[in-house]
Amino acid sequence: MFDSEYVITTAEELRSLVPPPRPAQLTKVLSTLDEHSRRWVERSPFVVISSVDSAGRMDLSPKGDPPGFVRILDDRTLAIPDRPGNRRLDTLLNVLERSRVGVLFVVPGRGEVLRVGGTGQIVSDPELLGTMIVADRPPGLALVVTVDEVMFHCGKSVIRSRLWSPEAWPEIDDLASYAECLADQTTSDETVAQMEARFATWHDGNELY
Repeated sequence: MFDSEYVITTAEELRSLVPPPRPAQLTKVLSTLDEHSRRWVERSPFVVISSVDSAGRMDLSPKGDPPGFVRILDDRTLAIPDRPGNRRLDTLLNVLERSRVGVLFVVPGRGEVLRVGGTGQIVSDPELLGTMIVADRPPGLALVVTVDEVMFHCGKSVIRSRLWSPEAWPEIDDLASYAECLADQTTSDETVAQMEARFATWHDGNELY
């Protein structure tokens, strides 16, 4: 694919190709949630959680709910509800092995994202879960994150991708449906038609909670 001489292996090599960041980028990492980051969390309907297991295998898991679904318990603590999903529990099982997690907060229409790093705990406290009720149902569990790193990430990647510009979106008509992908890639106990019918109920708001 490429010659090994072009593989970067040291920080010195890397810095010879990329100039140092500006002072604001070096000093922007906070250890607690400030007013700006709190307001961002409150407006975000979608997050991505990163975690890693004891063998170093990474996982990225999307989570979504109405804006403000991630609860701010205090300036160093967040609670993320765990809604019904595929039941693989990738994030939660990873947290049992290595508690370190990262959370990326997205706000529609904004290019920037908020990055939060910390340690996670799996919590089943009914009082906490009772504050996260949607459609009359509390989550079964929550991931509570003790925050130690908070930073805003600039919007260049979203601007380049034109993520929020429908006129720039690619054609998707020729992409296989989720059910078709599962049928080709897995051993399933359902037909494609059965899966399509079940997934269709999600868009109607059914079976989401």
